[in-house]
Amino acid sequence: MGAGPLAGPVVAAACILDHNSIGKYRTKNKWYFRVRDSKTTTEEEREMLREEILKHTIAYGIGEVWQEEIDVLNIHHASLRAMRLAVEDLIGKTGTENAKAILFVDGRFPIPGIKATSWTLEQKSVVGGDALILSISAASIIAKTHRDAIMRKLSEEFPEYGFARHKGYGTKEHNNAIRKFGITKIHRKSFIKV
Repeated sequence: MGAGPLAGPVVAAACILDHNSIGKYRTKNKWYFRVRDSKTTTEEEREMLREEILKHTIAYGIGEVWQEEIDVLNIHHASLRAMRLAVEDLIGKTGTENAKAILFVDGRFPIPGIKATSWTLEQKSVVGGDALILSISAASIIAKTHRDAIMRKLSEEFPEYGFARHKGYGTKEHNNAIRKFGITKIHRKSFIKV
């Protein structure tokens, strides 16, 4: 999450959902009915969904890549790095050795360079996966809520920029603040046109 903003990290998440808590269909009485692409839910709804997701998650991992690396790598490679870090974090939290798993990846590109100890991972890239596969949707919400929390915290350090409201995206408010106050250490210099 956060490929487009002018400030802050790009964040990815990976999760293993408890298959015993998932039914065959997304009906309104299921906990996961509204779990889908995080961009289609409100901030308040995402926070509620995150709590439900975590109740039904065996393990999850987070990967953060900050603006310095984004400026060096470019956003595409930084996003893939965040995904790799999230998967490695998840694997580390499971404490499981010699596991075989299918890793569903949102987008066209597999994640390069995963150092998965003794795990054997088969990657399946799925374009639009956050709207199609529940575990990708759940990871999307985990990542988005994690990044939003980071941006709210950064808003305390840089109150004049309004990060809590726009999360670093190039809104009119944010662009006006950049013009008035300049860029901060958390801005992606490669994203900002002088």
